[in-house]
Amino acid sequence: MLVRLLYASRAVDTSASAIEAILAQSRQYNPGSGITGILCYGGGIFLQAIEGGREPVSELYGHIQKDVRHKDVVLLHYEEIAERRFGGWTMGQVNMAKINTSILLKYAEKPELNPYAVSGKVSLALLEELMATASIIGRV
Repeated sequence: MLVRLLYASRAVDTSASAIEAILAQSRQYNPGSGITGILCYGGGIFLQAIEGGREPVSELYGHIQKDVRHKDVVLLHYEEIAERRFGGWTMGQVNMAKINTSILLKYAEKPELNPYAVSGKVSLALLEELMATASIIGRV
């Protein structure tokens, strides 16, 4: 059974090397676990969708909650799915530098990434639009 989980967290270390280390670890671990997803990072905040089998996704989320590189981890959305939306990525990254701020304003009060201020469904809609309009790094 496939599931999709969407969460937000704040980066403890916001350096480019720390963020790249998280992505590299995801890209190494996820293929063997059948996990795909997309990560959006901006302003010290992660918004991530992960898809795969129920057990591997739950296990990965448990690791993220305990990961000292993340704080304020919040589950935004969880659902059983018939098919993946982010199946082309082991862990794609939205390039925040290429985002038109009007896309962010479409879903939030201010043109900034803040999944803590909106619903999980709104955050998922934002991710889908970002995937469709922004540059994605890390496609399989």
